[in-house]
Amino acid sequence: MTFAVLVQYLLPHRALSRVVYWATRWTWRPWKNFLIGQIVDRYKVDMAEAAQPDPFAYQHFNAFFTRKLKPNARHEDADPTALISPADGRISQAGRIVDGHIFQAKGQDYTAAELLGDEAAAAPYRDGDFVTIYLSPRDYHRVHMPLGGTLRETVHVPGRIFSVAPFAVEAIPRLFARNERLVCHFDSPHGPFVAVMVGAVLVSSVATVWDGLVIPPYASHVRRKSFEGQGITLARFAEMARFNMGSTVILLLPPGMIELDELKPQQTVKLGQRLGRRPLPTD
Repeated sequence: MTFAVLVQYLLPHRALSRVVYWATRWTWRPWKNFLIGQIVDRYKVDMAEAAQPDPFAYQHFNAFFTRKLKPNARHEDADPTALISPADGRISQAGRIVDGHIFQAKGQDYTAAELLGDEAAAAPYRDGDFVTIYLSPRDYHRVHMPLGGTLRETVHVPGRIFSVAPFAVEAIPRLFARNERLVCHFDSPHGPFVAVMVGAVLVSSVATVWDGLVIPPYASHVRRKSFEGQGITLARFAEMARFNMGSTVILLLPPGMIELDELKPQQTVKLGQRLGRRPLPTD
């Protein structure tokens, strides 16, 4: 075990995240400009894409981190049958769910039931497909709909707040099924699908367009919230949520719903880019 991985086990995750949550919302100009400048310089953030291109015009660091893009900075794939990338980032892994198991990294996997916190909810995805996308600090941190759908339920699953950077994903068993996360269940005309917002070390904060800030507070037990009958329907490419600091989004799809394109680990993807498409009907 490397020192960096060992530290992940030793850190007081939630206490540290609470401190960072406050620090990233401090409006004192020298402080917030220092943090913003560090990220812009270190990660070569392209501020020309932002609706507000001046990085130091943001009220605080979190406002910069969750910045809007210019209206035409991203484009939705023109194919109406396409599954689109819900975010900017890199493909961590993608492919088939094998007998309920999702590949994390070489020698590492976890189950859909563990990820969703529910054996029955995982059943439709037992031999389906998944896409895991890692958002780095340089990326746009709003998550959009990969398909059009109606929100059925959210499930806030408690857990640790390990880093989701590649070094941690490769070393920490069942990482995505251990981190605090928000599971969003949707129904579409072509079947159900799930978008899982996985928290990460330092803040682990998630907000949705329908419920505002959901994490924190951090959960001590599984929290379910039904939205059936409320008519919360979002079009493909519409914003659905945002990460207040970097993290990972995982999509689960039932068997046969989507034929994924050839997606390779560490492949860069942009919001709206095609990841696959619905199969053509056969006679």
